[in-house]
This record gives sequence, structure tokens and C-alpha cells, in this order.
Amino acid sequence: MGASGEVVTYRELDERSNQLARLWRDHGLGPGDHVAIFSENNAQFLEVMWAALRSGLYITTINSYLSAEEVAYILDDSGSRSLVTSTAKADVASEALRDAPNVTLPLLIGDADARFEPYADAISTMSTDRLDEEPAGEMMLYSSGTTGRPKGIKRPLSGNTIDQGMMIAALLGGVFGMDADTVYLSPAPLYHSAPIGFNLGVQSLGGTTVIMEKYDPVDALRLIESHQATHSQWVPTMFVRMLKLEEEERQRYDVSSMQVAVHAAAPCPVEVKQQMMDWWGPVLWEYYAGTELNGFCLVKPEDWLARPGTVGQPLIGEIHILDEEGDEVPPGEEGTIYFGGGPPYEYHNAPDKTESSKDPKGHGWTTLGDVGYLDDDGWLFLTDRKAFMIISGGVNIYPQEIEDCLVMHPKVADVAVFGIPDDEMGESVLAAVQPAEGVERGPDLEAELRSFTREHIAGYKVPKRFEFLDELPRLPTGKLYKRKLRDQYWQGHESRI
Repeated sequence: MGASGEVVTYRELDERSNQLARLWRDHGLGPGDHVAIFSENNAQFLEVMWAALRSGLYITTINSYLSAEEVAYILDDSGSRSLVTSTAKADVASEALRDAPNVTLPLLIGDADARFEPYADAISTMSTDRLDEEPAGEMMLYSSGTTGRPKGIKRPLSGNTIDQGMMIAALLGGVFGMDADTVYLSPAPLYHSAPIGFNLGVQSLGGTTVIMEKYDPVDALRLIESHQATHSQWVPTMFVRMLKLEEEERQRYDVSSMQVAVHAAAPCPVEVKQQMMDWWGPVLWEYYAGTELNGFCLVKPEDWLARPGTVGQPLIGEIHILDEEGDEVPPGEEGTIYFGGGPPYEYHNAPDKTESSKDPKGHGWTTLGDVGYLDDDGWLFLTDRKAFMIISGGVNIYPQEIEDCLVMHPKVADVAVFGIPDDEMGESVLAAVQPAEGVERGPDLEAELRSFTREHIAGYKVPKRFEFLDELPRLPTGKLYKRKLRDQYWQGHESRI
């Protein structure tokens, strides 16, 4: 652990994950059942993951910033029967459990708390021996859609044993050259799909993971130097914050051990990436993919330098750029990005969402809702998002759930939420509000709406800015013409994301 210096050895990881796997098995959880973890980054997080993955369970990592209402929904929707949480999250977790009756084994990492079983005490009674059978489990992570509640992305269990290896380990070894000598710096929250996947992959290769409790640009540079980190993964906002450090502070740390610095999750401005290359050398690798893993594009440093702005060519799946009718468009022409040939997945309890992600002509190709084009050589460039999703600091934010919350306030007649440019975060959240008749607009109304939103949804989704309008632009059908509102904020920008 980056700040505390706490060390977990492979023996400890193996033994503790065996104990938790046995505890869950003793409570009747078998292959295909669901468990969840709701926690900040800590030294136990990965042993909880391995306990599920070595006993055939589905495990859901819950965003540690969600409200009790949001946590309860995910626990209930996933059918989780056990929740592992921490002292820092105990109050939110306890409130959420009131609306998650399927959770019969709530475990707490940290101080004694009568509302939970103590995690350390509960697993200490179990044998450290492996289960007689260790079917491989799966992660079922939640990704919000353009409408309604978040949906679990569910892949079928492989039928393999845990000893037969993980797809992510093959990817990290084969593409990024990771192995048992790798020292991987992980600066992001472990509940996100990429950080948890990469950490698990590095561990299955026998490497070392250095996990930051929370990101700080100076701490990140210090840890690269002190641990001689060879690999890492970032979001562009982290680069921006490092580049804003004083030159003297930046040069204080030796980062020459870094062989591969991967970045993803949000578009990286060309000038930011170029400055990082100038500083760290040509070690920045970029990929474009979703939690769905319906496709995976990669661009190496030298290929990006030759084509600044590209997010790569596909390693998993093939790319199809389609127009509104579902027909393929020629190179250079913008359209919705679809992937074909990737591994199967579905949205848990949401067959309509699963179907709506597929192409109109019935090929079975699927989209994440992004818009872009291929150049003549098949390199992908992103230009927009069809679904108005906002990516702020590498975190996906879906306007619909914020709009659904705000429109319930009695002083709001209509609302539209969208992303606007932000130099540090990439995008920030703006709410365009049409106040109810007779309501006085101004700072007091803004404060009231901000407080109301924070009561119901996670703080990072709360709009940073409110604009009050006489009327929102709606078509005669009632459909909101959000593009007209949003595009004015993106004038002068090369890309609308």
C-alpha cells in the first residue's frame, strides 16, 4: 500500500482468500452466486476478489462514493448474498442493507461494529487450505446506461478452474510485457474495472502491485522512484495534475524505471499526451475499451506519435462505423462505433438494454455509444458520444440519472444535464434548469438544488454548474434537443468530447 507501506505477501493473499472462500461456501454460496465489496482502497480488497474468483462466484465492486440508495439498488439487483465493507463506509452500507434483504452475511473490515460481522474474526475460524474444487468466478461490474439505473455487465462463467489462468493476465503479458518481475503502480480506485482487472492480472503473473490509497501527483512520482515501478495505468486527469506541478518538483523524482504507462477511460488531449511523452519518454500506451469488453483497441507510443489523437486498432473484435440506418460508412466519415467478434456479454436483468446495444441490421455487433471514424489505414479516432455520457476525471457519469433526480424537485419544471469542457477533468457536469412557474432563480435556488441532488446520488455526479433558462428546447414530439444546448459550450474545440 502506497501511503501506509503495509505489505501483503503472496502466502498471506493465498491463505486469506482461501479462508474467505471457505466462509462463503460454509454459508451455502456456490458457483454462480453473487457477492459484493463496497470499500475504499485497502490491503484486504484483493483477497476479497480472489476469494470469489477462486470459488466460482460473481463479485461486484461497488463505487465507494455512491449513496446508500444507489448501493442498495446494486446489492438488490445483483442478488448479492454477502457484502464486504469497511469502517469508512459502514454508515452508508448499513443504511443500504435495510433495502437489500438478500444480503445475509455482511462483513466489516476494521473496527468492531454491532451492525456487521467482523471480517478478520469471521475468516480466522476457517482453514487456509484450498477448496477441493476451485471453479473460476467472474466480475459483474455495473455500468450505467443512457436511461434509468445502472446495469450489471454479466459474462457467462468459463467452466475453467482458477488455475487455468485469466484472460486479463494473457493480455497484460502478451501486450504490455508484464511478468513476475513487474512492479505495477495502481493510482486509481480499485472499484473501477480497469484498475481491479490490471491488479488481478499482475498478481496472476506473480508481479508486485503498489496500490495508492488515493491519488496524489507528488506521491505517485515518489512511489515510482522508491519502488522502481515498471508499469502503471492512469487517466488523463492524473497527467494534467502532474504537469501542473512546479518544474523543480517534477524533476525531483527519477521516473526512468517506467517502461509502460497505460492510459484509458477518457480522451487524452493531444498536447497533454505529448508533454508526458517529452517528460517520461515514449512509454505511453493507450487503449479504448469498455467494461463490456466487446472490443479492445490499442495504440503503442510510436504509432500514436505518427498519428496523434488515434485510440488505436482493434486487438479484440473488429470495428464497424455505421450511419443512422446501420450501414457502414467509408474511411474518414463519422458514425457510431460498433464492435463485432468480441466475447459475449449481457446486461443483467435488462434484456432491452442488451438488445439496444446491437446494430440495426442484426449482425450482432454492439456499441458503447461512441462516435468516431477510421482513417484509410484502419486507425480509430473518437469525435463524440451518441448517448451524452460525461467522462469527468476518467469516471463515467450518465445525465439521465441526474435529470431523473432533479426533475423530482418541486421547483424544477424541466432539466437537461450534459458535459462541458473542463481543462483539468476533461468534462464537468452542467445542469440547464427551467424553474417552475413563479420560482425565483439565483444562488439560493442553485444551492437548494445542489443539496437536494447530493441527498440522492453520489457527490461526484452533482452538477458543478447550473444554468437557469426560461424554456428548454424541445421538439414538437416532446423530445429534448439537448445537442442545441450542449454544442454552444464546445465551440472552438476540435472534438465534442
